This record gives sequence, C-alpha cells and structure tokens, in this order.
Amino acid sequence: MDAPHVGGPRAALGRAASLEVSPLPGGRSGIRARGEITVLTRPSWERALSELARRHVGVSYVELSDVAFVDVAGVTALAVTAMNLPEGRVVVENPPPQLPRVLELFWPGLDRIEVAA
Repeated sequence: MDAPHVGGPRAALGRAASLEVSPLPGGRSGIRARGEITVLTRPSWERALSELARRHVGVSYVELSDVAFVDVAGVTALAVTAMNLPEGRVVVENPPPQLPRVLELFWPGLDRIEVAA
C-alpha cells in the first residue's frame, strides 16, 4: 500500500515539500516565503511567524508570490499570529489562491490581515 498523501499538489508528484523563509529586502518589516506550507513545513512557518510577531511594529509584510500551496493549518497560524499582535496589521502580498478563500471562510472581517494581490 502507498504512503498517505501529505502536502500540496507538488508533494503528490513525489517531491518532498520544502519551505524557505527569509527577511524582506529593502528595509521593509516582514518575511518572504518560498515553497509550500504543509504539515511537513509548518514548524518552519510557525517559527517564522513567531519571529515576525516579535519584531512587529505597526505593519508587517508577508510576501508569498513564490508559495505554491498553503494548507488550512498554515493559514490558521497566520491568522492567529495577526490576531495576537498588540496593534497594527499584517499585509499578505501575492498569496496562493486558497489563502484568501480560507481567511474569508473562517475569519470573515478579520481586519488584522490585509491581502494584496
């Protein structure tokens, strides 16, 4: 019997999911992610979000144009991080299509997250 499917679309092709997170260039406060946010990469994602929250002042940016997939738990980690900020908001730039749908489904009207295409 085959191993159960875990991860996003690329993981289904036999490629292990990976995630790279780095600071944003140019002095903007925030992070850039590349890869997939799944059960396999969630610990890295959650560490990056914790660091983002620790350094947060006013507005933090999360650039996701190179993220192919984010699962519901990954979106949950982002939403919880934003809700726990003492002030300000998180601007999510260029997310994969499922992220805004999940936010709207589970956290409609969450004003701590702004999604920018």
